[in-house]
Order: sequence, then structure tokens, then C-alpha cells
Amino acid sequence: MTLPLGFVVELDRHTRVVDGGAALLGGFPTRLLRLTPRARRLFAGRRLAVRDVAGALLADRLLDTGMAHPVAEVLPAPADPRYTVVVPVRDRPRQLGRLLRSIGAGHPVIVVDDASHRPAAVAAVAAEHGARLVALAANSGPAGARNAGLRLVTTPYVVFADSDIVLDPDTVPTLLRHFADPLVAAAVPRITGLPAADPSWIARYENARSSLDLGSHPAPVRPGTPVSWASSACVVARVDALGEGFDDSMRVGEDVDLCWRLVAAGRRVRYEPAVQAAHEHRVRTRDWLLRKAVYGTGAQPLAERHPEFVAPAVFAPWSTAFAAVLFAGRRWSVPAGAAVLGVVAVRIARKLDGTRHPYRLAVRLTANGALATLAQTSALLTRHWWPLTAVGCTVSGRVRRATAIAAVADIAFEYRRDQATLDPLRYGIARRLDDLAYGAGVWFSALRGRSSAALRPRVTRAGTPVPVSGKRSAEPGRMPRH
Repeated sequence: MTLPLGFVVELDRHTRVVDGGAALLGGFPTRLLRLTPRARRLFAGRRLAVRDVAGALLADRLLDTGMAHPVAEVLPAPADPRYTVVVPVRDRPRQLGRLLRSIGAGHPVIVVDDASHRPAAVAAVAAEHGARLVALAANSGPAGARNAGLRLVTTPYVVFADSDIVLDPDTVPTLLRHFADPLVAAAVPRITGLPAADPSWIARYENARSSLDLGSHPAPVRPGTPVSWASSACVVARVDALGEGFDDSMRVGEDVDLCWRLVAAGRRVRYEPAVQAAHEHRVRTRDWLLRKAVYGTGAQPLAERHPEFVAPAVFAPWSTAFAAVLFAGRRWSVPAGAAVLGVVAVRIARKLDGTRHPYRLAVRLTANGALATLAQTSALLTRHWWPLTAVGCTVSGRVRRATAIAAVADIAFEYRRDQATLDPLRYGIARRLDDLAYGAGVWFSALRGRSSAALRPRVTRAGTPVPVSGKRSAEPGRMPRH
């Protein structure tokens, strides 16, 4: 299958045009793609429109490597754009009514009541909005409820929307345009918080750093990239690509599992932040902490099913050495770390031989790799391994110093990036509570599963690590709400 004529892609913001267009540098993992004179002429600025087979092949390669993304607003709509909305729900009639009003008329809607305590209230809301009601006798969880609705879908596309979501009018039509690419199996919007008149400090933190918000830049959804998973709180999917759908046995992380199975089957999943779906975040402190911990419990079930994709950090051998010498905290640590980076920069420059400025590019890539290493090491200390860190802090001044530096640096960096409407102190407290709750969930699931797979970093032989500590890439265990 090839991309159709008129399909348009645009280079990712991190993809560098090298030597006046002779090559492209970027993607995940980072690579150098040399362009022939004919290939260069296919570009208009940073965009490429498919006009022939050569253009289709190049655009497809750019999508595969993560160097470019589809420009959704200029893509053609599907020839058959019919879709059915499937809504899993357990109680929550007020939220269900709000969602159904945002969907509007003109498309079939299936409401799957997952054994509500008050089924009559759910049935009344579904009837009021003309939705088909499927009542399950026993609670099966979000995966089972979605699958029950999926089995009744007769349209080419299905929209899964949780009951606490509100859809914008252009969200689904825009996501449908991604299916002009025959390999796309699913597309998801950006999940934002519902506006509130007087949001609490937890609400303001969630609006800046929700576990569901995957950022403001388009991306492929693929393990080992900045957007390594996608939420099923709102997703548009090609019905014939889903097979049996979600894994009914999973109550946590089933959306991550589905994404990774689709990718493993050679399909594509797209994240499109140009359109949004608003989500009613949990903002009461106790509920919020419990939800974060529940997200963490998805790590071990995913590690059992996808051991090659689940790791709290991914290091190259050189980045392992770099982190180790800095953590040692000796006088020689900084010079030794600089020496490691110097060797790496030289090795990368040799791979970029033939470009005009190989060492300049190599230094930039090495610096990015060093920052990614520090970010991942910080996350290990303050998030994934915090129980071990707490024990270490009681016996080692070196561990205390490293942890304090990691915690403060992390808050300073993330606060600036998130642009939170919250003062730094409360943001920092929320950030640390977020990490403690999530990490506790990971450890609970590891102990329950009697396996450390979800806690073990992975060392890869693939050269310079790309910064994959993107806003939400390290939270694969999120559990969708009904």
C-alpha cells in the first residue's frame, strides 16, 4: 500500500535540514537521510506533497522514521466517513449526558452500561439522546465494555469515547483524515482539562501536566519515542484493523497494549494535537493520588505482554557510564563525564562524515543524549525507584545530594516547559506527590507479579539515545475511566 496522491507531510520540528537540503537529520532513533537531487525537488519548504510514486515512497519513509508528520487539515476525508461512537459507562449519568450532547445527531451511538449500580439513570440518558443501550450483567471493565460495543459496529470506523469526555465538533472529522494513509489503524486527539470557574491547585497542575495530555506537537505513537502510547479516552479507529479489540483481561493499560499490538502488526497510530477532547480530571487530592497509583499498577501487566517495550529508562552503554561517573560525585566525575561525551561526539561525527559540519552536528546530538540521560536518571531516583532512593538517603550523603539535585532540577525544568498557572512551590509539591503515587503503583504491581521486569532499565546498543522522556512517554500504565 502506498500513500495517495495529494497526501502532505511536514518535517518534524526536530528534523534538521542539513547542507542546504542535501540530507535530513532526525527521527527516532536519530539518523541521517541523504537526499538525491530529485528527492530535494519534491519539497516546498518543509512540506512534501505526494504527486507521484517517488514522492509517496519518500513521504512513507519520513513517516516511518518519525522525521515528518501528516498535515491533517489538508488531507482528503475518507471516501466512506461513516463512524459509530461507542461509550463505556458505569453510572455517571450527568457526564454521559454531557458527552452525548457534544456528539450531536447523525451518527449511531452505542452506550455500553458496564453493570451500573443505578442502570435506570443511564438508560434514561441514553434514550433521551437516541443512543442504543447495551447493558452488561457483570462489570467487565473498560476493555470488556468497549469490546461489547465494538462487536455491534457496522460502520468502517469506530470512535471510543469515555463518558467523562466532551468532544469538539471538528475532532472526529479531522482525525478521520489521517486514514488517508492506508497503514493508519487509529488516531487520537489531545486530551485537555474541562474549564472550571475556580480550579483548585491540583486541577491547575493537572491542566498543565495531566497523564492524558501528550503534548502540543503531532507524533507517531510508537514505543521508544516521545509519544510511546495513546489514551483510549478518545480514539478513532479503523474497525477492520482492530481484530478482537482490547484485551478483556486487562483493567489497567489495555489501551497501551492495543497501541503496541497495532504497531507490532505494522500499522500506524497517530497523535494529532490540532484537535482536542476535554476531560473531567480528578481533582480531589485523595482521588487524584489513588488514580496516579492505579496508573502505575499497569506497568507489570504490560511488562509481561511487551517485555521489549516496558522499561523505566533506556540507556546506551556510554550513557550508562556517563550517569555512573556523575553519580559517583568525586572530583574526577565531571572531567570523566566530559571525556565520555567527547568520545561519543567523535564517534558520531565519523558517522556523519560527508556533511559540511559533522562535529557541530555531533556535539548537538551528544548534548541531547546527555540531557536525556540526566532526565531519565532523575526519573529513576524520584519516580520509579523512589523506595530504594528513600532507603539510600538514610545511609548515604551522596544519594541525598543526587536526589536533591534531581528533584529540584526536574521541577525547575518541567515548570518552565509546562507553563503551569500555579506557583512553583505548589507545582513542585504536586510533581513530587505525582511521582510518589505513580512509583508506589509500579512497585505494588511488581511485588504482586513477583517480577522486577517493570523496574529494570534497559541498555541498548543503538548509539546515541534520543530524548524520549517526553511529557507522558514514561506513563504507560494509565487506566482509562468509564
